[in-house]
Amino acid sequence: MKHDDYFDNFLTNTVNLSKFRLETLEGQVDAIYNDLKADPDLGPRIVKKIPQGSWAHETIINPVNGLEVDADFLLQLREEPDWAFDVQQYSNTVWRVLHNHPTYGRMPHGRKCRCVYVEYANSTHVDIVPYIVLADGRKVIVNRDENRFENTDPEGFTAWMKEKDKIATRNLRKVIRLMKYLRDHKGSFNGVKSILLTTLLGEQVQPYKKILDVGYYSDVPTTLLHVVTDLNDYLQANFYKPSVPDPSGSGVTFDHRWSQETYSNFRTRLNVITAQIKAAYDEEDPDDSVKKWQDLFGDKFQPPKTSTSSSKFGTSAAAAGAAVSTSTGRTGRAG
Repeated sequence: MKHDDYFDNFLTNTVNLSKFRLETLEGQVDAIYNDLKADPDLGPRIVKKIPQGSWAHETIINPVNGLEVDADFLLQLREEPDWAFDVQQYSNTVWRVLHNHPTYGRMPHGRKCRCVYVEYANSTHVDIVPYIVLADGRKVIVNRDENRFENTDPEGFTAWMKEKDKIATRNLRKVIRLMKYLRDHKGSFNGVKSILLTTLLGEQVQPYKKILDVGYYSDVPTTLLHVVTDLNDYLQANFYKPSVPDPSGSGVTFDHRWSQETYSNFRTRLNVITAQIKAAYDEEDPDDSVKKWQDLFGDKFQPPKTSTSSSKFGTSAAAAGAAVSTSTGRTGRAG
């Protein structure tokens, strides 16, 4: 049985990031961006900011207790011809501004290969990714470790995500959040980055499936059953890790984001998860069906008790996480 009311309640009060934390996240990103814009050297080089990742795709979920919310945004910078042979200057310039800032300089911050980051203790981890549209039209980010550009098209990926969600009757994003919950909160599988999980699940959504079965994506549990089953069929037909191209058409792949070992674990675990979903969905006894859904998602998979307040992702503010602070220490993150 489907138990749509259980799924609505579970997403709203357990899985989805709360309205409070979303608003806090947006405020933190805006503050960082405005402070970067205010810098006399960096500010004139900035074009705009572009949210990306789980935040932009609306697939962000509540983190496991004690972990951070992970937010990424692209900082589009003007192309600097003088940096053509030293492209890490884009990243280094952003880092210097944050490092010398009276607020962010006292917070945990640093540089990674493709981003500069700032951490709010037990609250948010913000990745700032320098992004440039070159004169020849190429869209690139900076690989600081190798001092070179890498092709990307984050806005194209977000557009692809929106189109796939539309085909799936606005249920794909909810399915992705549920699968992230199984990964992060239930430990059902590990090592699968969000970009991989989102791409693999999204690629299963196809318009022709609605032509063959008009109700194929009719509600959350039905979409969950069909999308996960279709992905499982694909994985079981591929013993070795398949290539996962960026669906935006940037020309890059996400193959470096996991190993054959990680893939094999996911392939095995997804086969088990698919069987659990099918057993719960097909079970005709209401109580037995609920029990099977709870075996998959846990005891928080419950019917609604009271009405909940609305939010951007349909999330109750009662599920809000810790307030913002600026002390040191990082415990992890979720996205």
